[in-house]
Amino acid sequence: MAHTLELVAPGSLLVDTNIRTDASLTPAFVANVKANGVLQAITAHRDAEGGLRVLYGQRRTLAAVEAGLDTVPVYVVDTLEEADRIATQVAENDQRAAITDAERAEAFHQLALLGVSAGQIAKRAGADKATVERAMKARSTDAGTAALSAGRTLDQALVLAEFADDPEATDQIEAVIEEEPDMLDHTAQRLRDERERARQLAAVAAEYEARGLTVVEHVGWSSEDEAVGLSYLTDAEGNHPDEDAANAVSLRHHWDGTLQASLGITGWAEQGYTAREPYRSTERQTGPMTEEQKAERKALIANNKAMESATKVRRDWLQTFLARKAVPKGWAQFLAVAHTRHYQLAGERDASAAADLAGCAPDGGSDWYGSAIADYAETHPTRAHVPLLALAFAGFEKNMPKDCWRSPRQGCATTSTSWPHGATSSAR
Repeated sequence: MAHTLELVAPGSLLVDTNIRTDASLTPAFVANVKANGVLQAITAHRDAEGGLRVLYGQRRTLAAVEAGLDTVPVYVVDTLEEADRIATQVAENDQRAAITDAERAEAFHQLALLGVSAGQIAKRAGADKATVERAMKARSTDAGTAALSAGRTLDQALVLAEFADDPEATDQIEAVIEEEPDMLDHTAQRLRDERERARQLAAVAAEYEARGLTVVEHVGWSSEDEAVGLSYLTDAEGNHPDEDAANAVSLRHHWDGTLQASLGITGWAEQGYTAREPYRSTERQTGPMTEEQKAERKALIANNKAMESATKVRRDWLQTFLARKAVPKGWAQFLAVAHTRHYQLAGERDASAAADLAGCAPDGGSDWYGSAIADYAETHPTRAHVPLLALAFAGFEKNMPKDCWRSPRQGCATTSTSWPHGATSSAR
């Protein structure tokens, strides 16, 4: 750009609405400008009316006005395209004093309105494309925009926008952000899983209701239950009712995530069926569960589901960790401890899971023979740590019991002394 250096009265400079919505004029900064002047020239261009409009240096301009300086150095440059002005301001502000996520998202939003693609924005603003896309996604929703304006980070705003239609979930997310921000990923995944389970449950329930069945909480096996399973009922001839006789169904998610349906009959006695008598034993409870037992059972199920969500977050984190360009510090020591102190866990080869964690799993799915992870090792000589760490992580994952949250022990988790230095995960 062609430019000239001029000394200009700061009050005569025209300041546009800049992406830095808060100039952050601290007393110390103004005092420094008053004592030393503006050390780095402000950049401006002359508009159609002849006025000098600031391109870069809004904060320095405002500070000079407040400090009462007579003149400031100004580079007068050729007019830039609006998109280049905004993009360069993002890069400049990031280098000098990091702008907020809200300001960055607003800048990307302005560029998008000008017809600039995410890839072009990333190139012009010196940001990666994924960050640009996430910022634009958050800014495109009312909830995301409000969250950013309230000072939430980009990740927090995206999660709040995702659950904006669920006040209860929003309250949980807000509480986690305030009290345990490191648990945000786990909380968000747990809420996603709960939403998906509820969706599946509603869809299947609608199918059974369309067939004339009533969805009940529980289908039991004895005469003490209101709804009894078909295989536990007999008619006068000793025959079990078939599925066409069912008028009730209970639905629940099995431990492996599958949805299971149990068919039964309510009002079975009136229909001429006999149910099994409950088994009586001093070692076994008779009758329905107490409220305390129901609460314990509910907590058990909830914790099992939370563990499933944590596993997804943990494995996503491991994939991201292994995909980093930088070699993690302490990875060799971690492997040494893993294969000595925890050899029974880390040493159990699961090449298929390792390939998935390393991001080299074949398109067809499983890699039981380990060819994918072996190919990765051979074709990436400078990233030998990836397949080795992936195999160790896969061993730990394979041997992590679903109920380890109930009885934490050495065999359930990697310890802080064996984890690579600097690596942390909220779902670890």
